[in-house]
Amino acid sequence: MNKLSKLAFIAATAVVAASAQAQSVPASRQAVNDNWVNGTGEYVWMNGTNELCWRDAFWTPATANAKCDGALVAQAPQPPVAPPPPAISSQKITYQADALFDFDKAILKPAGKEKLDDLAGKIQALNLEVVVATGHTDRIGSAAYNDRLSLRRAQAVKSYLVSKGVPADRIYTEGKGKRNPVTTGCNQKNHKALIACLAPDRRVEVEVVGTQKQ
Repeated sequence: MNKLSKLAFIAATAVVAASAQAQSVPASRQAVNDNWVNGTGEYVWMNGTNELCWRDAFWTPATANAKCDGALVAQAPQPPVAPPPPAISSQKITYQADALFDFDKAILKPAGKEKLDDLAGKIQALNLEVVVATGHTDRIGSAAYNDRLSLRRAQAVKSYLVSKGVPADRIYTEGKGKRNPVTTGCNQKNHKALIACLAPDRRVEVEVVGTQKQ
């Protein structure tokens, strides 16, 4: 065998050896595979060090063999992001006692019931946490008497809201009597004028805490 023939034989042997080494990665079962494969389509051709797969002109990462360089790695599905919890809101509504009750009484007037009907409707639209009804009076009369009157008025508001479907165990009542006046300068000698001046002190404050229903 002459020298030229020996060199050709050695080169052919090297190609065969490299080919055998290149057929170490099974071809993808997917319909399109843009890595070059062997004649039977079973193996992907790789370089001599088994580091890189040979690619044809149509190759993309999406069509690469799963074990080749550049193949897209399947991303684990991300858990859905939970919506933020609804914000708790607090609203205090003040009703003038004279709008709900007759003077020195604790029985709701028809006009007072209408106002509480509107409040009950707003409460029904909430995931209710708590309702606090606090009664207040003016300074006319004894402290003990005004404490009882203010509490009776707060309890009258609670009873009416319960009759409209608001849970009784979520409503709390308190009577402050005349301890928290909001008026100043009412020093009229005329009794009726004094009563009129002190009207803002006679009130029921209703605080509602809850979150808006989704």
